[in-house]
Amino acid sequence: MAMAMSDSGASRLRRQLESSGFEARLYVKQLSQQSDGDRDLQEHRQRIQALAEETAQNLKRNVYQNYRQFIETAREISYLESEMYQLSHLLTEQKSSLESIPLTLLPAAAAAAGAAAAGAEEGGAGGPGGRDHLRGPAGFFPGHGGAARDSQSAGEEGKQRTLTTLLEKVEGCRHLLETPGQYLVYNGDLVEYEADHMAQLQRVHGFLMNDCLLVATWLPQRRGMYRYNALYPLDRLAVVNVKDNPPMKDMFKLLMFPESRIFQAENAKIKREWLEVLEETKRALSEKRRREQEEAAAPRGPPHVSSQATNPFEDDEEEEEPTSPEVEEKVDLSMEWIQELPEDLDVCIAQRDFEGAVDLLDKLNHYLEGKPCPPPVKELKAKVDERVRQLTEVLVFELSPDRSLRGGPKATRRAVSQLIRLGQCTKACELFLRNRAAAVHTAIRQLRIEGATLLYIHKLCHVFFTSLLETAREFETDFAGTNSGCYSAFIVWARSAMGMFVDAFSKQVFDSKESLSTAAECVKVAKEHCQQLGDIGLDLTFIIHALLVKDIQGALHSYKEIIIEATKHRNSEEMWRRMNLMTPEALGKLKEEMKSCGVSNFEQYTGDDCWVNLSYTVVAFTKQTMGFLEEALKLYFPELHMVLLESLVEIILVAVQHVDYSLRCEQDPEKKAFIRQNASFLYETVLPVVEKRFEQGVGKPAKQLQDLRNASRLIRVNPESTTSVV
Repeated sequence: MAMAMSDSGASRLRRQLESSGFEARLYVKQLSQQSDGDRDLQEHRQRIQALAEETAQNLKRNVYQNYRQFIETAREISYLESEMYQLSHLLTEQKSSLESIPLTLLPAAAAAAGAAAAGAEEGGAGGPGGRDHLRGPAGFFPGHGGAARDSQSAGEEGKQRTLTTLLEKVEGCRHLLETPGQYLVYNGDLVEYEADHMAQLQRVHGFLMNDCLLVATWLPQRRGMYRYNALYPLDRLAVVNVKDNPPMKDMFKLLMFPESRIFQAENAKIKREWLEVLEETKRALSEKRRREQEEAAAPRGPPHVSSQATNPFEDDEEEEEPTSPEVEEKVDLSMEWIQELPEDLDVCIAQRDFEGAVDLLDKLNHYLEGKPCPPPVKELKAKVDERVRQLTEVLVFELSPDRSLRGGPKATRRAVSQLIRLGQCTKACELFLRNRAAAVHTAIRQLRIEGATLLYIHKLCHVFFTSLLETAREFETDFAGTNSGCYSAFIVWARSAMGMFVDAFSKQVFDSKESLSTAAECVKVAKEHCQQLGDIGLDLTFIIHALLVKDIQGALHSYKEIIIEATKHRNSEEMWRRMNLMTPEALGKLKEEMKSCGVSNFEQYTGDDCWVNLSYTVVAFTKQTMGFLEEALKLYFPELHMVLLESLVEIILVAVQHVDYSLRCEQDPEKKAFIRQNASFLYETVLPVVEKRFEQGVGKPAKQLQDLRNASRLIRVNPESTTSVV
């Protein structure tokens, strides 16, 4: 019943807060007037807070669902865009194929037109064969009008002269005139738009040559003059019609991987002419190059050898000359897959089919292996090398740290494997390790710092060493069989990554001045995780030792100073009295503590009831020293041997010197006997335990501790001596 009332109250409160006329100030005023006191307001506040948390959870749930739908929609849009691009490409090819069918009748038509023109000249009537046919929008340069389409009667010199005249009006493109056989096909004004937001960028003028497209920008201060902007080879250019979407209309897109540009024509007619003339020029260029390749691959007879030759060196040269055409016969580039290879590579790169692109390259390399390299083959290789460069850039971007680092090291396998197949093993190794370094750095930086240091170190070690282990396994999978230099690079990277880990570790453990026991536990956890890398043959223990040795030395020195100061303070207040623990429970607890410290014969130092026949200073020193030794042994590795040993000796000397001094200065016989009993406990019980435990933890005895214990004989032989034994 109470739960039903609570639910109804929450529903009523939600409706009240969601109402359109809700005013927070008025609501709080009414609530204050109606409440019985502070408790009522607190309960109401809790209800509002619970409602806010419930609303926040609902919002998170809705955002997550919408986000998933958004991702799925974006993926579908991407697939659809790719399919539409392929469909547009196929339709363009079909159109080109259909338009090329009547071209077989052109030779006959050209012959008939020539006969008619000749007849017209004999009759004294002027015909169209003596001048160029002009087509295109108004405002084009003189001589070609708007559509500068040369007729068959125009000679190469006239075409070159027209091109020279036009390009003199464009700054920065004189190098174009160096290409032989290049002439202007079409030109006109265009407006360029930004591809993403469809914002107008600039006015440009396009010059379509028989093998390339030049884009020039207007110079406002110099009427009729332009500045060179870009040059695109037609064989690397794709033209896409952009559907009209008022006010954006009469547009078409030029695709030049990895960029694209959108241009707007003056009207629909000029846009159509641009699309048609671009496709026709591309088709003509492709047909021309195909014929050149067929002619280069066609067999030729051996050259005629003169019987008058008397120079033996000339004979050798003439005998060798016929061999090159025979070799060139074997390089057949007329196959369809070779002709379409550059375009197929562009499609694979655009669709992110990296494996397909590399397969095509392997197929071509296998086909051309061991064959000569005539000009057609060189030209094909130049085109393919450009695609290889583009493919490499895309794969490099896939491995860049700017990309998403989710998915772990396996997410990089695709790009790495294709770079290795392309012969870029060193670059693949460098990019893979750089990507993983960024991932490890991000994972450590995003790790939440907990209040408990040991809990944070557990999480830090799990995140770092798991990432390191996964990276090592993925590296071994990806680069198996490659040169050994990659493995050296991985070791260097692992050391660098370990330095990143130690920085975060030391900042949390040593810079925050944690206790020695906490630091020892944290170092122990790090060592255990580091030893797990030995399962894959990777031992980085020596690296973590080398990186931590300075911080551990500082921690041991700091804790040693604390113990020494505490011992000196107790020594200054020493009264040399027996300990009275008051209760049997306290005595039992002390016995357990001393037993855990390794003092097994502590029973002989206990008296009647709850008395202990030792000084409080000596007992406290024993517990503190053994605690220091136990924690220090957890931190121990060979580089710290002398540091730990010297710290122990300094700590023990403080107590030994105090006992020796008290024994020489005390005049009361009873107190002197009690002091001698405490000295006996130190030398005969505590020091052997320290020596034995140190040898167990380190693996070898400590001569300094043995010498310190042997020095006690002087006290037992001559207790009245005033000479210091130290």
